Amino acid sequence: MGLFELFSLILVVAAVLAWINRRFLGMPTTIGVTALALALSLLVVIFAPAGWQEAGRALLAELDFSHALLDVVLAFLLFAGALHVKVDQLYRQKWIIGGLATVGVVVSTFLVGLSMAGLLEAIGAPQAFLACLLFGALIAPTDPIAVLAILKDAHAPKSLEAKIAGESLFNDGVGVVVFLVLVGLVGGGQAHAAGAGEIAGHLVTEVGGSLVLGAVTGAVAVWMLRQVDHYQVEVLLTLALCAGLYSLAHGLGVSGPLAVVVAGLLVGNTGRRLAMSERTVERLDIFWELVDEILNVALFALIGLEVLVIELNTTAVVAGLVAIPVVLAARLLSVGGAIGLARRWRRVTPHAVKVMTWGGLRGGISVALALSLPADFAARDLFVTMTYVVVLFSILVQGPTVGLLVRRIPEPESAEEVPIL
Repeated sequence: MGLFELFSLILVVAAVLAWINRRFLGMPTTIGVTALALALSLLVVIFAPAGWQEAGRALLAELDFSHALLDVVLAFLLFAGALHVKVDQLYRQKWIIGGLATVGVVVSTFLVGLSMAGLLEAIGAPQAFLACLLFGALIAPTDPIAVLAILKDAHAPKSLEAKIAGESLFNDGVGVVVFLVLVGLVGGGQAHAAGAGEIAGHLVTEVGGSLVLGAVTGAVAVWMLRQVDHYQVEVLLTLALCAGLYSLAHGLGVSGPLAVVVAGLLVGNTGRRLAMSERTVERLDIFWELVDEILNVALFALIGLEVLVIELNTTAVVAGLVAIPVVLAARLLSVGGAIGLARRWRRVTPHAVKVMTWGGLRGGISVALALSLPADFAARDLFVTMTYVVVLFSILVQGPTVGLLVRRIPEPESAEEVPIL
């Protein structure tokens, strides 16, 4: 099947599932589409002839979910998300967001890796500590797509929305960098000789380089936007910035996700304020909201369908179920630590730790990273299944209930956070 035919098929499936969800279920789109796609996959596994199952697996293998998300779709999703995040809100939460997206990712990676090393041995699937750290890294990034719409419907405080959105935008890039470093360590060769200082230097260089690259290209794009007043050209410039910057970052060996987030924040804030007319802003928002919605529906449909290519066995499923409380506990400790420190300098939204822990959904990034593991990596099938179990629990259980959690929290006297000093 050609690329266009494959893309058309995925789009048709995603659109039909979105229609069924909107017409009959009324769930948040991403959650409903994932649930329906999963149900469709299970029906195929249980009832369809073996030939149909093999055809489905062949189509999904031809698509290469990991490549499609990490090398294509992720750039547009992150850029679209960054366009609508207010820098002033991020600035007010800068220490919490920065801590969670950097130290929080590392702490979560270590806690999950350490815990799973012991638990996997206990259930008869022992893995080396370094390999378990790799699982900790791929499951660390959070996905705000499903939960942000729910938080808005539940009238959650804006400061809480800013924390979740800001952390998720930046921890994707940091999580991918940590994952790639650990893949190099696990993969053998010269990476095994790398010391902690060398690893830290690599992380700082890649993260710092991506921030600079995103800021420079974003500033150039804003300057170009100021020179014209033609919304078609301006929308095209933002599209070119997103795609071109992501490719350039990859070529330079820095983090594409972080670069497009920085550029998106510049265009969405400075560009929106100084370089665009009201008409352009309106058209730009409509365009990127559509891009965001279409890609997310297709992405979450694929997450549900991927069960066809997952090697399900009892040990791997049990390991995934064991990983769920471990991942939540690591999230609780990392969020609680960051917010606990922040309380020394500012008043923090009541119950923020609870909401951010339960609302820290895992999504397509984790699945894509797991599927990108080398074919000769011994624990690949185990980690893919574990990741899939955690992600499905996150989307189908945490996602629909986080709104209920927010609504049950007593309304504070002041929902906004202000400095104590």
